[in-house]
Amino acid sequence: MRAARNIAIIALLALVVAAVPGGGNLADGILAALTIAFLVIIGVMGFILYRQNRVAYMTLDDRQRMILIGAIGAIVLMIAGTDELLDTGAGVIVWIAILGLAVFGIARVVADSRSL
Repeated sequence: MRAARNIAIIALLALVVAAVPGGGNLADGILAALTIAFLVIIGVMGFILYRQNRVAYMTLDDRQRMILIGAIGAIVLMIAGTDELLDTGAGVIVWIAILGLAVFGIARVVADSRSL
């Protein structure tokens, strides 16, 4: 019964987008609001992770801290530039390469900090 209710809600929303004038604008607004909410949740989770691991972060040396913050910054920039970078083939390669290097940098810092 719950699945039928959820399908009916989705069908009603699709009807609004398809039939109501300006429904496409409404759908774009809802998508933008969901995207902003998702990014805010990611930011809050990052802040919570920082608060829980403050001592571990402060015990990193300057090089490790620089790599960690640079990698996180690169990930944020790749999220911000996703639309523009994924429009071309070379942009996709750059996007994947930078994300891969950022993840590798974070993994390297974590591995180095645990080996001490």
